[in-house]
Amino acid sequence: MLNLKFIQDNPELVIEKLAVKRFDARSIVEEVIELYKRRNEVQNDSETQKAEMNRISKEIGQLIMEGKSAEANLAKAQTVLLKEQIKNFEDQFNGIDSTLAQLQVMLPNLPSSLVPAGKGADDNVIVATGGTMPDLPLGAKPHWELAAQYDLIDFELGVKITGAGFPVYKGFGARIQRALINFFLDQAREQGYLEVQPPYLVNEASGFGTGQLPDKEGQMYHDSTDNLYLIPTAEVPVTNIFRDVIVEAKDLPIKTTAYSACFRREAGSYGKDVRGLNRLHQFDKVEIVQVAHPDKSYDSLQDMVDYVQTLVEKLGLPYRILRLCGGDMSFTSALTYDFEVWSAAQERWLEVSSVSNFESFQATRLKLRFREEGVSKPQVAHTLNGSALALPRIVAAILENYQTPDGIIIPKVLVPYMGGCEIIR
Repeated sequence: MLNLKFIQDNPELVIEKLAVKRFDARSIVEEVIELYKRRNEVQNDSETQKAEMNRISKEIGQLIMEGKSAEANLAKAQTVLLKEQIKNFEDQFNGIDSTLAQLQVMLPNLPSSLVPAGKGADDNVIVATGGTMPDLPLGAKPHWELAAQYDLIDFELGVKITGAGFPVYKGFGARIQRALINFFLDQAREQGYLEVQPPYLVNEASGFGTGQLPDKEGQMYHDSTDNLYLIPTAEVPVTNIFRDVIVEAKDLPIKTTAYSACFRREAGSYGKDVRGLNRLHQFDKVEIVQVAHPDKSYDSLQDMVDYVQTLVEKLGLPYRILRLCGGDMSFTSALTYDFEVWSAAQERWLEVSSVSNFESFQATRLKLRFREEGVSKPQVAHTLNGSALALPRIVAAILENYQTPDGIIIPKVLVPYMGGCEIIR
């Protein structure tokens, strides 16, 4: 959430920056400036009236002591009028404050200066590539056919139980899921991330804190009875661990990881790009989250990008890293890197991770601050998160890229997690 004072002091900068995200902020910014000015005027008027009332109250005491009851009664009548005026000013202030808050949450985070201009995915910048493209056998199949052939995933059974986008993993399919989750968690712990197991339901305050609300209501499953939301990612509960918290600067960065199921409505998703595991309503993911010092958050971002890169390399998957352009970035992000792996049978790139620095945007909403030695006032921290990794498209890429005439080879790093199994026949 952008600071109101910052918007007031830098209106053209905010408008210019958000234009990179293809967001026209001018009308909102101008209204914020006008209301901010009006709120200050109302506050000053209220303080003036309060000072006058205090002066008259003291005068009343003096008049009573001097036996001037008539003058004292007139002064008392004046205080009654002043109280009404002060109440009116307070009502005006609260109304303006409420409107400002509504406008404030409508503004996306400012993009970093590193964000390239662009309208959408075609304008993202490839910053790195790696891995070797597989040489598939003749008649290679897409993952949904392989899943059926080897009885790994039952998409139709998921439709029967719940609906489209809720697959049932079976046998080796379920074991691959569990192997990947444990591998990703073990790797994260080795890199100094504290593992937590968060709730899958969050309240409205948690959704607001990380920026899902009021921006993404339509993408989240909502229980209206208890007003709780199924999490779209573990980022939401994990980052909210630090809501209303003051941490010590010496403890930064704070690194946390979590596995969770993730739930996304993905309204309006149809066609070939959502076939099989390409896009699901429920999927598994391991998330990494950092709370960082503002001076070092971009160092933390690079560390997270480097770490996710090691995961896809250890899995032996061809990959590329993209720096997202302004038009393809999320509401909350200041800078995002996407990881894509090559789906050999589909002959297309599949996104498997987004790693983002939110700078102070989430922390301002969360009231997440840090205390630094020698600095009297706590400062707003920076937050970052990344998928490390999302499972569905990783599984799709493994099935397709590792298929052979004899079966599906298990990536070497997963063999210990698969009970020594090296190939699914």
